[in-house]
Amino acid sequence: MNDGSHSSEDSVVEKKRRRVDEEIAAEGTLPSYGDLEDVKGGVLRHPSNAEGSELARTVSSNASLAEQVIEPALVMFEVHVPPVCMLDGVHSQHFFGTGVIIHHSDNLGLVAVDRNTVAVSISDIMLSFAAYPIEIPGEVVFLHPVHNFALVAYDPSALGVGASVVRAAKLLPDPALRRGDSVYLVGLSRSLQATSRKSIITNPCTAVNIGSADCPRYRAINMEVIELDTDFGSTFSGILTDEQGRVQALWASFSTQLKYGCSSSEDHQFVRGIPIYAISQVLEKIISGTQAPFRLINGIKRSMPFVRLLEVELYPTLLSKARSYGLSDNWVQALAKKDPVRRQVLRVKGCLAGSKAENLLEQGDMILAINKEPITCFLDIEKACQELDQSMGSDGVLSMTIFRQGKEIDLVVGTDVRDGNGTTRMVNWCGCIIQDPHSAVRALGFLPEEGHGVYVARWCHGSPVHRYGLYALQWIIEINGQPTPDLETFIQVVKGLEDGEFVRVRTVHLNGKPRVLTLKQDLHYWPTWELSFEPETATWRRRTIKALQTTTV
Repeated sequence: MNDGSHSSEDSVVEKKRRRVDEEIAAEGTLPSYGDLEDVKGGVLRHPSNAEGSELARTVSSNASLAEQVIEPALVMFEVHVPPVCMLDGVHSQHFFGTGVIIHHSDNLGLVAVDRNTVAVSISDIMLSFAAYPIEIPGEVVFLHPVHNFALVAYDPSALGVGASVVRAAKLLPDPALRRGDSVYLVGLSRSLQATSRKSIITNPCTAVNIGSADCPRYRAINMEVIELDTDFGSTFSGILTDEQGRVQALWASFSTQLKYGCSSSEDHQFVRGIPIYAISQVLEKIISGTQAPFRLINGIKRSMPFVRLLEVELYPTLLSKARSYGLSDNWVQALAKKDPVRRQVLRVKGCLAGSKAENLLEQGDMILAINKEPITCFLDIEKACQELDQSMGSDGVLSMTIFRQGKEIDLVVGTDVRDGNGTTRMVNWCGCIIQDPHSAVRALGFLPEEGHGVYVARWCHGSPVHRYGLYALQWIIEINGQPTPDLETFIQVVKGLEDGEFVRVRTVHLNGKPRVLTLKQDLHYWPTWELSFEPETATWRRRTIKALQTTTV
């Protein structure tokens, strides 16, 4: 269990639910659902429905203007991950956090939140709105593969009369925040009370550096985040706005793991700002309906965008250090001229296994330019990838200039296209959860040579895999001598195994060590089944693959 604010305990949830109605309209007389101009002029539009007028949230008269404007767009998340669906190395079943409504219409509502609150797509989500005392379910529709944010949809019709007081925040992606700018940090307490303070940007472009956990799980890479001089501590998430309540950044929670010695580690979290431009770009593609696979949301088919990525983990190095590694004065001057603030060059930490860049870029390479344009930050690479999507007839490759072992080299490096669905398929076999290797596993830079295999994410106590020692954090590459390079092949192989049959399993651990073991299948207590997401119907479906005295599907 996670002990921070993003970890929900039953007692806290019940207390919050009992107190919500008592706290509504208890702190003043100024309703928070007016537009900015109405708030400034002292005139507020009330919903025509009497019930909505009575139950709408009010705010304290001494609340900042930013807080008054943005509070109707704030949402509290309660997230539960079913124990049989602990995919992608998710480290807890319960999460708790604050999100912001970025779109609200008659048939679609979208909320942005960090991925330490919504970690996996198969989650039960309940949304509580600051503007109106109601709790409704939400559905994960987009998990960004790199940036630490997710988009969750809700049905506005489920709000009833509350739909008239809930509204979307105004996003302000430009201009970018700079050091010394003043912002308002606004969020919700666990009792759904808006809390805000004025803060100063101390660093608008800090590179995130999160190491891999013992059990690989999502971690933000290739991101620059915003730091403040003062905040509300590491357990408070929310948003950063200007004085008019326009959202400039998501104040997001990041998950990390602190290691003590060789065998001890502890989960921690910290908060930083994510510039809103990345979220606004995804929102624009969803609303405009760009050509992409469709997904059913609230009964309407909507296109969900792909994300083109250079699947390489990067980190910045100061130009002063790069010079000592042999980088020429001409390149140092060119990079410093391009970005006199950062004065850095990006280096390769590692390539994601299975990516198109895997066999081309090496650890320690300095990325100097793409298409002859100097590269100084992660955003430069993102823009270069986006230009590939916008150009007609693009083959999805980048012309790069790198510096490796004292030499400048020109390379043509391929990019990868990922969706925002997360992991949408899993198999439970003999009591272990099996899935395709997710990005955090591939970021370790290694996949088995034997067709990549399927990845064991979890195992259950008392199951056959527990009794015979087939634990998590390894790939299954063969069953009874038959290769299992992917989930579909694995399903076809295990479908033919009978109850009580001894099965020889060949595995490869995350550290690369191979192993062969034998286990006895028990279909009576541990049937084989599959869980998969169908975007056409927006439902998760469980299908029995093999069970005792049942017909194989």
